Amino acid sequence: MANSSSGMAVHDDCKLKFLELKAKRNHRFIVFKIEEKIQQVMVEKVGGPDETYEDFSDSLPSDECRYAVYDFDFTTEENCQKSKIFFIAWSPDTSRVRSKMLYASSKDRFKRELDGIQVELQATDPSEMSLDIVKARAL
Repeated sequence: MANSSSGMAVHDDCKLKFLELKAKRNHRFIVFKIEEKIQQVMVEKVGGPDETYEDFSDSLPSDECRYAVYDFDFTTEENCQKSKIFFIAWSPDTSRVRSKMLYASSKDRFKRELDGIQVELQATDPSEMSLDIVKARAL
């Protein structure tokens, strides 16, 4: 399961929680963290279906990198209810350089483990992943 480019493993729980979000829709979001000591991506936080986008963005640390998925519900101009699963690579400017490099080098492989992601966002500060940006990318 290790990745040849970064040596990063993905904990089975990551895929399991993602499948629950995608198929059963019983999570609004999942925040993933790389445990550097054991070189593995782990689930850090799971948001219930009633949690808001604000709850989600508040759960991302201001000075550490994270991966996250967010199940975004919206209504199209034709008044259709839809949802899109966003993958967000959170890499704040204030995080450690080594951490940024680790998350950047492991991102593509980790994303491939999560089958069903529809939109990807890269963000270095909260303004780059505001609700307005998410809405614009979903439509």
